[in-house]
Amino acid sequence: MTRYPLFRPLLAAAVLAAAGLAAWFIWGHNNGDISQRYRTTEVERGDIVQSVAANGTLNPVVLVNVGTQVSGTVKKLYADFNDRVTPNQVLAELDPALFRAQLEQSEANLANAKANLELAIAREKRNRDLFHKKFVSADALDQAVQTLDSARAQLMLAQAQLKKDRTNLNYSIIRSPISGVVVARNVDVGQTVAASFQTPTLFQIAKDLREMQIDTTVAEADVGTVEMGQTVNFSVDAFPERNFVGTVKQIRLNPTIQQNVVTYNVVVAVDNADGKLMPGMTAHIRVVVEQKKDVLRIPKEALRFKPAAEEAKARDKKPQGPAVYRLAGNQLEPVAVKTGISDASYVEVADGALQPGDQLVVKEIAAKTGKNNGRFQVRPF
Repeated sequence: MTRYPLFRPLLAAAVLAAAGLAAWFIWGHNNGDISQRYRTTEVERGDIVQSVAANGTLNPVVLVNVGTQVSGTVKKLYADFNDRVTPNQVLAELDPALFRAQLEQSEANLANAKANLELAIAREKRNRDLFHKKFVSADALDQAVQTLDSARAQLMLAQAQLKKDRTNLNYSIIRSPISGVVVARNVDVGQTVAASFQTPTLFQIAKDLREMQIDTTVAEADVGTVEMGQTVNFSVDAFPERNFVGTVKQIRLNPTIQQNVVTYNVVVAVDNADGKLMPGMTAHIRVVVEQKKDVLRIPKEALRFKPAAEEAKARDKKPQGPAVYRLAGNQLEPVAVKTGISDASYVEVADGALQPGDQLVVKEIAAKTGKNNGRFQVRPF
């Protein structure tokens, strides 16, 4: 009679349980359904729109800085922000007192020059008659002729000065050069403007805000795909739900280089008939470079996927060039593909053995191949 009658049955049960657990683990690790370890997606047909993304600023097509060519104190203002103006409309007026005084002085100088000219003409005629009668010398006649020429020059100088002062008086009245909208006013009544070294900007007038443009920069790697006339989709922060449309108007040849990064200015023409877009808004643009409809496409994740070490055999069979891994039965099958255009999510399959409905692996789910490398762990409950 044994000392421990229950020991042998318990030992046998433990051995059977351990063997069953080991068999389940080995089967699940090696011979289980491999599709449960991967996230897959179907090859499908759809549209692809390849675009170039950039940011830019909305600006009026024509923005005129209205300044003054003379210095003075602002006496009156006739235009303010957002006012619509027409050509030659008065925008502001400088104090004309000094200009009028200078004009009156020039008029007096002109009158004096005319009087001197009349006297010089009379003296020259008298001396010429006396010279013919041998009463004066040739030197006296020459002096009279020189005085007459000088008087004529002084008259021309006085006339020019009068014209200049009259023009300065006219410049004291600031007028609009174009028809448009006042987008900026930089002066107030009583402010002194000095035009000694550079012309101060008093107003900024946008010619027509119904037509605007986006000034944006495109990297040198992308500018080769941008062409005149391409469609541009863009959005602004003020209307995030709305999509606006424009057209590539100009690709400027002058590059901008900052920290060895080369960019080019691309101008996009925008129709702003409803007036929603305002100058200075930031536009997030997408230039439609190429688009194809109803083509075979795969997600970009599928091209980036690489199998783990246990699928090394499948990985070794991977062909040269772009390839994806198709789930065929319980195996990973590498498939070579020739790619075409792409967008943010999908890549066109221009050639290859893929068919719509094929399951492509895009990601490995680390359920059994986590940090413990598939080793069995008992978690306490």
